[in-house]
Amino acid sequence: MRLQQIKQKLMNEEYNFLKDQKSLGDNIILLTIGGSHAYGTDVETSDLDIRGIALNSKKEILTMNCDNTPIVEKQTDTTIYFLKQIIRLLINANPNCIEILGTKPEHLFICTEEGKLLRDNAKIFLSKKAKHSFGGYATSQLRRLQNALARDSYSQKEKEQHILGSIQNQIEHFKMKYHQITSKNINLYIDKSCKKDFDEEIYIDMNLEHYPLRDLRSMYSDMLNVVKNYENLNHRNNKKDELHLNKHAMHLIRLLIVGTEILEGKGINTYREKDRDLLLKIRNGEFVKQKDGKNDYSLIFEMVNEYDKKFKYAAENTDLPDNPNYEAINDLVSDINRRVLSR
Repeated sequence: MRLQQIKQKLMNEEYNFLKDQKSLGDNIILLTIGGSHAYGTDVETSDLDIRGIALNSKKEILTMNCDNTPIVEKQTDTTIYFLKQIIRLLINANPNCIEILGTKPEHLFICTEEGKLLRDNAKIFLSKKAKHSFGGYATSQLRRLQNALARDSYSQKEKEQHILGSIQNQIEHFKMKYHQITSKNINLYIDKSCKKDFDEEIYIDMNLEHYPLRDLRSMYSDMLNVVKNYENLNHRNNKKDELHLNKHAMHLIRLLIVGTEILEGKGINTYREKDRDLLLKIRNGEFVKQKDGKNDYSLIFEMVNEYDKKFKYAAENTDLPDNPNYEAINDLVSDINRRVLSR
């Protein structure tokens, strides 16, 4: 879909809620595209995603009772974040929100003075937090890709080993997400099973003292969700999975590239000008070969390993601060909110 066609589509009745809904309308300070159109990886069948940012109302600002729930309009794949909420997400380097500040200028359908302030000051939100947010999202995409492959090609023992690997990847992020945890506190391993249809299964040893119960519950829930996802694999649509494998692979590589650039101090570049051809080749399955009558994704995983090495090197050698520039962020938010109150 060409840019002019997108602009024309935004004038259709289905998008009237953007100007008619009281909390939106003149409160929208940024409106742009998201998803494949924003990355430059769209194809003829790609959906149109719209992303935006809206100001909180005077009442919300004065009472500090702000709506932190984005407006999601599923029919048009539109998501509008309110300022207070997206500031928190930007501080944590949320990839889906960070990319809104780095779309191409020609992809901006609304950009007020306040919206321009956000985009011009995007660098104050960038910090080493990006290595966990982008690394976590990339790991999630990798797990989705491996999950779909695991159903048909792995034995029970191999599947169990794969589940263990996915959970161990999660534990790396637990160290940042929850109260201090190490491999000495939680040890996961595989041993022989007495269960029917199981040759081996995952076991856990735990050694915790004075540990927050809620953190433990959340960690257990996260690990259990990985197991449940694998148990649900046989109920998924094989053909649909095959169609989405290459898309998952493409997004995985893209996340690693964008995250690496941010950590290298190159800013937020949502549109992948130089990488577009590579990403589209991945999406089109040009790196998937046939082996023993099945799709072989070994070239994809080799590519992932290379980009992951670059990402980790950038993370270890980045000049970004440990945390965003909170003082500058507070000044920016204060400036924007004063503009709202003075209207």
